[in-house]
Amino acid sequence: MSLSGLHAVVTGAGSGIGRAIAEELAAANAQVTLIGRHIDRLGETADRIGDAAFAAPADVTDPDALAAAIEAGRDRFGPVDILVNNAGGAVSAPFMTTTADHLRAMLALNLEAPAEAIRLVLPGMLTRRRGRIVNIASTAGLKGYPYVTAYVAAKHGLVGLTRALALEVASKGVTVNAVCPGFTDTELVARSVELLVDRTGRSADEARATLAASNPQGRFITPCEVAAMVVWLSGEAASGVNGAALPVAGGET
Repeated sequence: MSLSGLHAVVTGAGSGIGRAIAEELAAANAQVTLIGRHIDRLGETADRIGDAAFAAPADVTDPDALAAAIEAGRDRFGPVDILVNNAGGAVSAPFMTTTADHLRAMLALNLEAPAEAIRLVLPGMLTRRRGRIVNIASTAGLKGYPYVTAYVAAKHGLVGLTRALALEVASKGVTVNAVCPGFTDTELVARSVELLVDRTGRSADEARATLAASNPQGRFITPCEVAAMVVWLSGEAASGVNGAALPVAGGET
């Protein structure tokens, strides 16, 4: 699959799933603007990709910083053809100790920031009648998990945004889809393992096995598996896929 001549923006591109997505898009000949908070990590991703990558550091929850980063990418590579809203994070706590600030933080990062990024790139896509928006949600956008109610609520919101916006732009050359990974072998899962160890006294191996057991295949998803889905959704072969929330989870949902 070739995405030659297309400009992709990937948020949360400094590590994990975001880095894998950026690398796979570049491997398909797209030019990629990398957005994230951690300058060093973005630089590492850019170095791995080479001239087809441009690092634009920004906190996606800061609308002005996000707008400046996307504009810097446009200055480098031209109009945005593909937007991948990957930046995200989870707060883990029982519901009764989940504060209003926790909920607001999860909504700001996992729902409001993707919506703002879409607002910044969608007008140009509609003018050109060509665009791909891919939101990295989670199986937490399709089902519930205990102790992460704020995160689950935000990811459900992101899936809802995906489905609604897809209908608005369906006849205008733009598709909007969500990819919903299960537990993926990233730093986020590593932190979940640490929490399980602290709360239950299990070993790290036992904690990892507990999380992996939610996948009927008995394993963690790899970042590259998620990236492959994103690249496919970004290409012409997926033109008829719109408003979907596609799980990459071994049959969990």
